[in-house]
Amino acid sequence: MDDLYRELILDHYQHPHNHGEIPGADISVEDSNPLCGDKIRIDLKLQGDTVVDVKFNGKGCAISQASASMLTDEIIGKTLDEIKTLDKQFVLEMLGIPLGPSRIKCALLPLKVIKVGVYGVGANPDEDEDES
Repeated sequence: MDDLYRELILDHYQHPHNHGEIPGADISVEDSNPLCGDKIRIDLKLQGDTVVDVKFNGKGCAISQASASMLTDEIIGKTLDEIKTLDKQFVLEMLGIPLGPSRIKCALLPLKVIKVGVYGVGANPDEDEDES
C-alpha cells in the first residue's frame, strides 16, 4: 500500500494540481522552512467565506510540493471554518506514508501557510503541533 501512496506523491510532485498564482487573490501567504529550503506560496480566491479557487507556487522536496498539491485539491469548496479544522493528522493521512520528524515539517508547511492565511496575519494556533 505504501507504494501506491509513494506513486501518488510522485505524481503530485511531477504534475502538481492548482499550480500557479491568482492575480487579485483575497488571501496570499508565503512561508518557508529554513532548515530544508522548502518554500510555499498559496493564493486563495473567496466567494463569501468559501474557497472558490486556490493556487500554489513554491520549490522544495517532493513531500512539500505534493502536500501542497493534494491539500489545495482538498480545500476547494470548503469554508474558512472548515479549513480551520484541518490538522496535522489530516495531512499525514492524506499523504498515507510514514514520515520522519524532518519530513513531517515538509508535509505540514502547506497547511501552516493556509492556516496563517485563513486566520489572518499572525501565529497559527496549531503551529506547535508539528514540533513532535
